[in-house]
Amino acid sequence: MNPYIDEDLSVLAEHAGRFADGRVAPGYLERDRTRVLDRGLMREMGQLGFIAPELPEDRGGQGLGCIAAGVIHEQIARADLSFSYVNLLASLNGQILAQHGQREVAAPWLTRLTQGDALLSIALTEPRGGSDAANLRLRVERVDGHYVVNGEKTSISAADQADAAIVFGRSGTVESGAHGVTALLVPMDLPGITRNRFDCHGQRAIGRGSLFFENVRVPADHRLGQEGHGFVQVMQGFDYSRALIGLQVLAVARAALDETWAYAAQREAFGKPLTAFQGVSHPLAEAETQLEAARLLCLQTLWLKDRNLPHSAQAAMCKWWAPKLAYDVVHQCLLTFGHGGYDHGLMEQRLRDVLGFQIGDGTAQIMKIIIARERAGRRVVPA
Repeated sequence: MNPYIDEDLSVLAEHAGRFADGRVAPGYLERDRTRVLDRGLMREMGQLGFIAPELPEDRGGQGLGCIAAGVIHEQIARADLSFSYVNLLASLNGQILAQHGQREVAAPWLTRLTQGDALLSIALTEPRGGSDAANLRLRVERVDGHYVVNGEKTSISAADQADAAIVFGRSGTVESGAHGVTALLVPMDLPGITRNRFDCHGQRAIGRGSLFFENVRVPADHRLGQEGHGFVQVMQGFDYSRALIGLQVLAVARAALDETWAYAAQREAFGKPLTAFQGVSHPLAEAETQLEAARLLCLQTLWLKDRNLPHSAQAAMCKWWAPKLAYDVVHQCLLTFGHGGYDHGLMEQRLRDVLGFQIGDGTAQIMKIIIARERAGRRVVPA
């Protein structure tokens, strides 16, 4: 029995699982090969209510809570981690839009987002700073009824596919640090925007790339929150997305581990199934234990968020531990499959996909600083 998953959530997970197995999983390898995100499949997922269901009903969602979003996220990621980025980006960006956007501007985007008709990126990272996220150089300057944006963002998920991006830029002086950052909702069809795509190791259906802004004029009513307070907004959002990322990568590892148990039970060596050998079964048993513990941590974090309780430390634990654990588990599964796992297919693609989360969306080193500050205090754990 799981203390965080009640009967209604179990039914929701089964419903999402049927969609994931029947519609998402069959195209996993093909989307990796073509690097094309299936917009039709996005719309199907939106029509079923599987995109950002935690948003309030008057903002395009269903008001189901963050754990509900998490159990759906698990099922989609189990079938295709790269495609599950649709859910991740929608929950992260949808939360920011719903809380900080002007209703008349945000409402149409939230409707499109939850229906699977739009994909939004979050544009924070720049060439000169990833972990030092407040060290921004992209300029956001107020001119009459617009903001004029100049600069570059890099390593942005869905950079070349997004319909809009939440862009964070420097509106104050460099010395103002995190207090001089302003967030804007920027439609990607505005004049002056160009973008490219990287040749990434994994997560190829969603992709990553750079956004370039040259005198891009964004209406002033597209500002999110108060001027100069954008950095605080995104940091609060990341506490939520880090727990979702944990569930995302652990679901991939769970799928790999389930397949590996079945394979090891039917594959024989020296007249016995592989599971009869402790050198095979014990590493899988260790993985089983650690996956269960990590998943409970992620669910606990979402449970705390649903109740508006502090969860920054728990979210950071999810983000540093789960991606590393998922990679290690999938790696062990690949080795257990032997040459069959090393061949191009589900196992090696899973390994490539989960690896990226040890890099993006907050490194393990930064997550451990957050945990240390929460426990010992910021004064004795400086930046």
